[in-house]
Amino acid sequence: MNYRELWNDDNTQIRERYDLAMERIAQIPSEERIAEPFREYFVQMAQFAGQIEELARLQLREELESYSLEELGKLNHALYADILPEHYGESYANPAYAVEKLGEELGAILSAFYAQFREAIVFAYECRLTDITILSETLIEIYNLFEEKVPQEKAVRDVLYWFFSDYTDVTLTYRIREQLDPSLSFARDIIMESDLSDLRYLYRFGEYISDAELQIAGFLNTLPEETIEKMASTYTEGYRKGFEVMGRDLSRKKTVAIRYELGFERMIRAAIRQFSEMGLETILYRSASWSVTKNPNRKIGYHATPANRQYDYDHRYDSALYYDKAFKERKLAVLRTAYETYRKEAASFAGPAVVETFGEDGFCPVNCPQAYKLSEKQEELTIAYANESMQVLNEYIPGDETSFTIIAFPVPAIGADFEEIFAETIRINTLDYEVYKGIQQHIIEVLDQAEQVHVTGRNGNETDIRVSLHPLSDPSKQTNFENCVADVNIPLGEVFTSPILAKTTGLLHVSQVYLGDIQFKNLRIRFEDGMVAEYSCDNFEDPEEGRQLIRQQILKNHDTLPMGEFAIGTNTTAYAMAQKFGIVEKLPILIAEKMGPHFAVGDTCYSWSEDSPMYNPDGREVIARDNEISLLRKEDVSKAYFGCHLDITIPYSELGDITAVCADRRELPVIREGRFVIAGTEELNRALDEQ
Repeated sequence: MNYRELWNDDNTQIRERYDLAMERIAQIPSEERIAEPFREYFVQMAQFAGQIEELARLQLREELESYSLEELGKLNHALYADILPEHYGESYANPAYAVEKLGEELGAILSAFYAQFREAIVFAYECRLTDITILSETLIEIYNLFEEKVPQEKAVRDVLYWFFSDYTDVTLTYRIREQLDPSLSFARDIIMESDLSDLRYLYRFGEYISDAELQIAGFLNTLPEETIEKMASTYTEGYRKGFEVMGRDLSRKKTVAIRYELGFERMIRAAIRQFSEMGLETILYRSASWSVTKNPNRKIGYHATPANRQYDYDHRYDSALYYDKAFKERKLAVLRTAYETYRKEAASFAGPAVVETFGEDGFCPVNCPQAYKLSEKQEELTIAYANESMQVLNEYIPGDETSFTIIAFPVPAIGADFEEIFAETIRINTLDYEVYKGIQQHIIEVLDQAEQVHVTGRNGNETDIRVSLHPLSDPSKQTNFENCVADVNIPLGEVFTSPILAKTTGLLHVSQVYLGDIQFKNLRIRFEDGMVAEYSCDNFEDPEEGRQLIRQQILKNHDTLPMGEFAIGTNTTAYAMAQKFGIVEKLPILIAEKMGPHFAVGDTCYSWSEDSPMYNPDGREVIARDNEISLLRKEDVSKAYFGCHLDITIPYSELGDITAVCADRRELPVIREGRFVIAGTEELNRALDEQ
């Protein structure tokens, strides 16, 4: 169902309400019923609603098709202008400005609603009439509260509470549908039907289009078709191999969800065709638009470069406006109903295939005191919802029946060496599977003799941590470490395990690391019996602000998390490339985790599929699929999972030693002063020595 069909479907249900709402809002700028400072706010909201109505009309009538690239750029800029960094200081989307202009009680609420209303841009491009209508009707309802006198904060909050609660069955249900139903083909139609050499197509998505998207799309248009096919096949073949390695039947599945960043459409078009040859129809859905369905820490779905990352950061917890126990229970009930409605589609879903990018400057957020934050109770409720929703998801899309793949490419913002770095990234993504499989097996053979692994830092890195390993009852048939080559995580290059938590103790320290968009400085995490006990960073003058950033971005608002994974990255070729071009700090976790030992906080790599046997290429079973926390699923599944997993890597330049410590106290060196010392791993040092 394309967007015009969706619009026509809505016509019979909501068109009259839409027309009435738009007619009423159009009258607001000429009215004098509300005094300043609130009148200006509502006038701006009404004018923006008028832009949305005009945009939807242009889209429906296909009039945007005749716009030039310059005209589309001007329209796009006009739609997003007020949240761009140069204008954000005087935008009602900025909670600080809204509070300054509208007062402490009402400013934050109205700013949060302003931010939600701005999502009508993408609703207009997709012609989602229902979404525009319910936002517009709510604007009118809030406006009416101000007609007689300035209302109490509670009155406005109540309107928004019931708005988000009542319409959860609309917003959340559609979100589940667009993640599972390939008939919603808005983005796929753009990719498959557009002339991708004409960059006007980028503006059809409705996202903010910056130079980044134009540059990467233009660059991909210069590449020969065989290069595009190679990029896509590495990605799609990795997906297929993931099912093969995990012993899962891909033939039973019918759909795959592609998540990517705009600009890579030429590669995505090739991937869609290749997936089709595997018997998989492609789903492409946008990153979430409603605060009810957003993830506060990352965008899930296709998206473009944010118009303003500080804006996104300021509004990441706007759900605090309405999140309480009743809302959490309603949302959970709607989620289950939605999955039941799309039960057939859920059963056919194979999992996501993700394309990430890297090279943008890191984001150092500024904490806005006026922005919404979750209370301690709300944090507990969101954590409980995450846990319970995962149980619902696993019921309809069992984790042991799906797989995924992730690959990453640089963007021009990485610097003058972009084209050379891009070519090197393609090379790294296609390193020899068989060579690394053999090298990594040598490492596993040493590690499997140990009961602990001792990791230390150097060159100012204070890491000193001991990781406990599972006992092997039959080493000829069992192993602790998975031999991970190029399938679900591209590029290849790591061996990993799920540690025993007891006696996994010590300090993890990294001088500088990017986790998502945020750069952490002097990140320190201390583990006691496998659980995060203390943490700090130097991002802010006030240490407590640094702790809060870690709690939100790394611990995902949990009081503590277990060490879900310990791994040794072996992709020294990637590290040498990063050192050569001076881009170590710009690499995504996906590549960075292959460039040294890494430790993940959160669930294990086998969460929700621990009972499915996993075997290495040599035939031995990877028995380290559980830890003391995940085993709690056998008693109370609500205590077994956290719904998060974040890798933190120590680069080779900061790495001292990695030593396998046996039960009889023998110490078997794996790495000494950042160099591999096991026989058969010499090839890994060659790339390091050539820096």
